[in-house]
Amino acid sequence: MSKTILVTGPELDPAAARLVTDRGYRTVHTPAYADSAVISKYLQQTGAEGIVSRMGRLDAAVMDAAPQIKVISKHGVGVDNIDIQAAADRGIPVLVATGANAVSVAEHAIALLLATVKRVLPLDAGLRAGRWEKPGFSGREIAGSTLGLMGMGAIAQATGRIAKGLGLTLAGFDPYAPDSIFDELGVTRYASFEDMLAQTNILSLHCPLTDQTRGILNSDAFARMPANGYVINTARGGLIDEAALVAAIRSGHLAGAGLDTFAVEPPAADHPFFALPEIVLTPHIGGVTREAGARVGVDAVRGIFQVLDGQPVAPERIINRKLLAATQAEPANMEKQQ
Repeated sequence: MSKTILVTGPELDPAAARLVTDRGYRTVHTPAYADSAVISKYLQQTGAEGIVSRMGRLDAAVMDAAPQIKVISKHGVGVDNIDIQAAADRGIPVLVATGANAVSVAEHAIALLLATVKRVLPLDAGLRAGRWEKPGFSGREIAGSTLGLMGMGAIAQATGRIAKGLGLTLAGFDPYAPDSIFDELGVTRYASFEDMLAQTNILSLHCPLTDQTRGILNSDAFARMPANGYVINTARGGLIDEAALVAAIRSGHLAGAGLDTFAVEPPAADHPFFALPEIVLTPHIGGVTREAGARVGVDAVRGIFQVLDGQPVAPERIINRKLLAATQAEPANMEKQQ
């Protein structure tokens, strides 16, 4: 048995690292955004039993190269870089750090919202370039606007609480969330994403990237939003049809966007977003704070040890629990039929 945990990316927070060493384990780190072949090589060389997934894709080939893997724990909540079906097929639970980075990401969403709507960056650049642009300037007040929340998980709820303090009206769409979440925050619930878009001045994305949500913000969706609207994305870049977003801003229908994520990360040097001053960009760091890093890292590592020790893990933290159950049920059904 190898007492090693592989981390796909940079160092863990010291609190998480101490938890690893206190258990007599060590961590080995791959380079940031390593490809599957490199990750497979590290797994084979170290014999790691658990993976803390930060950067880089964990696909079926990676799992087949390391049959000793017993658990994958995401350093966060987005698992689009992990083939959760392949993991379930191999009996590997995939854990997420539910809610651990919610406050940090919500704060960043609001920061992007304010920077974008208040045009902080172009005004700053103009002033530094020697321009005094007060004459003729007309800003926008956000109080009284409607913030649409796509998804109503922990991050969306935290974003909504801050937004209410700024005087924003809240609308939301999430077919899986109970009514109680909407009621507690005073969020108007819409039966469809399209209905919510029609009432949304500022849209904030807080849903996972799946086959159903990939490219959900396309030209048709942008057209449904009122003119001079904004889009904020701290979730996953693939939710947005990036070419359609560029077209909507260049046409003047959308006033701007604040984006922390991209369809391909890092984006190419000639990405069209860089040519648009209406878009505020950050390098997927919404949850990268000292406080969130400590909580997420500890949750990720603790979950690995719970699985290795045979201890129960909160069901909501096992993102592929239904797939695991279905996979386990199939052999039993086959035996009954025989």
